[in-house]
Parts: sequence; structure tokens; C-alpha cells
Amino acid sequence: MTALSRRTVLRGLGASVALPLLDAMVPTRRVSAATDRKKIRLVCIEMVHGSAGSSAIGVKKNLWAPAAVGSGFDLSPTSLRSLEPFRDHLTIVSNTDVDPANPFTAREIGGDHVRSSAVFLTQAHPKQTQGGDVQAGVSIDQLFAQRFGQDTPIPSMQLCIENVDQAGGCGYGYSCVYTDSISWAAADRPLPMIRDPRLVFDKLFSVSRSVPRRRIERSALPRIAASSTG
Repeated sequence: MTALSRRTVLRGLGASVALPLLDAMVPTRRVSAATDRKKIRLVCIEMVHGSAGSSAIGVKKNLWAPAAVGSGFDLSPTSLRSLEPFRDHLTIVSNTDVDPANPFTAREIGGDHVRSSAVFLTQAHPKQTQGGDVQAGVSIDQLFAQRFGQDTPIPSMQLCIENVDQAGGCGYGYSCVYTDSISWAAADRPLPMIRDPRLVFDKLFSVSRSVPRRRIERSALPRIAASSTG
């Protein structure tokens, strides 16, 4: 294993989120037997409007998921072809159905899009309400954090790239909380999403209020550089 250079790390900061010290930043000679153990991470990404090829016609033409089952699948005609170098570590689950996102009563018809984010990781049918009595279920990422979160300083982080509005209604009798949250610590406790990169930076690097922000910014790069050989 070779260490990542400082330039490589900085080039990827705009599109990645990681804990301050990555294993890949540590030269092989500095990795001791005590720290050289596999760490388990879980990343869940929701694409609200779906992916190219995941429509009805895309499924029919196998533009999203390969036609073959087992280990001999062909990624070349699919939208996943860029993952070909990782095929030996890749499992594709297709032909699934998320029934809790469907309407259970006539009053819920039309609210599929509003419900979908809350259903994604909970697989629970959200309660139709525009008040504070929201109800869904514990999300799988939080179950994962309960099991493995003690291995990292930050058990879990919830990030987004669009504006969120966790107040009022978002149509069809549903609270905007259902649309703005994919992580739920409890059935009645949606976890807020972080959109501001500044807040993400502060959380990752544990910024103290007693330390001037500018000084933290100046010290972050040397800390990263010290962990690499470039």
C-alpha cells in the first residue's frame, strides 16, 4: 500500500467525506499490527429522482442492473460499468420492491414521492401527518451505528446537497420531515441533515469554541500533510 499525496487528498476533498485520518494516508511502514485491522464502514446514498436506467424501460433493457445473476454478470451495458474494476467486491441487488412507500389508504394516494425518503432506510410506512407527531421507524444506518459506532469518534453523519425545510407540510398531508430525513434514531426521531460544508468541517475536526476558526483552518492542512508523504 502506498500513501496518498497531499495533492491527491486535496483534489478529492470537494467530493468526499471522511474522518480526519484515513488509513490510506498512513505509509505502510507506519501501520502497526495493533492498528492494521479492517474497519467496517457503511455509506447509504439516496438519489431522490432515481438513476439513469432505473426507469421501467431502463429495467427492461438492463441499463441499470445486469441481466445475468451470480458472479458472471456483465456491467458493460449498464450505468454501473465504471465499477468494473471492483466487480470482485461488488454485490448488485435488483428486482426489489419497497411496499411501505406505496399508499395504504385512499388519502395517501399521490404522496409516494414525499414518503420515499423516510422509507428508504427504515422500510416503515410513515404516518400521514403535517404536525410534530411524525412516525416512521429506526433506519438501518442507525442500527449499524449502534453496533459499530463505538469504533469511531463520530458514530454517524447525515449529509445532504439540497436545501431542507423541516417545518410545515410538503403536500398530500405529509410533514417535510419525511422528505428531509433518511436517518431515524427512533420511530419518532428523525435526524437532521447537514448541508453546510463549514459545519461538516467543524464536526469532523472537532472545532472548539475556544479556538479561533481561522487558526483551525490554518492548522488543518499541516495535520493532513503530516499524515502523508507527498
